[in-house]
Amino acid sequence: MQKTGSATTPLHGGHCPPWLFSRMKELSVVIVEAMLIEHDTEEVLRRFSDPVWFQAFGSVLGFDWHSSGLTTVVLGALKEGLAPREQELGLYIAGGKGRASRATPQEIDDKGSRFGLPVDVASLTYASKMAAKVDSALVQDGYQLYHHVMLFDRQGHWAIVQQGMNDINAMARRYHWRDHISDAFTKSPHTGIAGRAGTPVFDLTSAPNWGFHDISLELLAQPDEVLHQLSRIEEHPEGYRNLILPRSHPIPSSRRLDAILHTAYAMEPANYEALVGLPGVGASTMRALAMVAEVVYGAQPTFVDPVRYSFAHGGKDGYPFPVNRKDYDISTATLKQAIEQAHMQEKEKLAALKRLSYRNPNRVENL
Repeated sequence: MQKTGSATTPLHGGHCPPWLFSRMKELSVVIVEAMLIEHDTEEVLRRFSDPVWFQAFGSVLGFDWHSSGLTTVVLGALKEGLAPREQELGLYIAGGKGRASRATPQEIDDKGSRFGLPVDVASLTYASKMAAKVDSALVQDGYQLYHHVMLFDRQGHWAIVQQGMNDINAMARRYHWRDHISDAFTKSPHTGIAGRAGTPVFDLTSAPNWGFHDISLELLAQPDEVLHQLSRIEEHPEGYRNLILPRSHPIPSSRRLDAILHTAYAMEPANYEALVGLPGVGASTMRALAMVAEVVYGAQPTFVDPVRYSFAHGGKDGYPFPVNRKDYDISTATLKQAIEQAHMQEKEKLAALKRLSYRNPNRVENL
């Protein structure tokens, strides 16, 4: 599995005006349908996993190019617009913002049952949970996830778009995933980055920090030693100024981690990914193991922020110019006409083949 990019945008308040949201629902589905005429669902999902393409998609729909709401509103509009046609188009979407994000696995399961999908639904729900877990526990960049959406098809291909917010710098960061090959969910460095880099980030999914994976599993076999080392660091933090954590990340409390470390030890996770997936294991646990790995084993961490930026119809706040409703409706109508013509051409081809078959009922036998 491979994370394919992230984007950083300012947090914006307010709401999308109803007149624009209704148009976004219609145009977003028309664009997806137009892509499906030329490409398969896997290619459509690949594009949603590209942060730059997604940013352009949101701009075409008329939402603010630099707003955090581009993620939530665009995907919300697409989800509503796609709902009546998911089975027809073979593309499904689950999740959303806040409470809806936490219900994503259940929604995926419900769609699998309702539509009788041949895909392995359990693998999709696992991917949904792990993507959220990794970007909250392993990519320690100060952004708290609040939005999570999975798009998937009948073959089990998927893309995930999720977003977190940082209350300190009033920015939001969007993370993109897709189902293509990588070693594991825990070894999935970005291949396309969009946004603005911030403070140093402890990213345990980046290749230079993979050494912490095996060491963390070794340390898990001795939870009391990990707690002992953490308590020493808590008591004398001045002696560990060169530890892996920037000032924005406090030293994990050994008292709070006592129970989870012993629970993880008892469960004997088979690998690092299994450890990350355990209930209760979060950023503090992974940070604690990495800190002790540096103290005990001398492991050297890196702190590189995994984060580089189109208008057709303007933006809802008037930037770079106000949305022109007439132009917007013309674009939607033009795309619909193109799709209808494409479908008509396919129908004409099928009709011609049927006529040929009718006129030459013994053609195959004669050949």
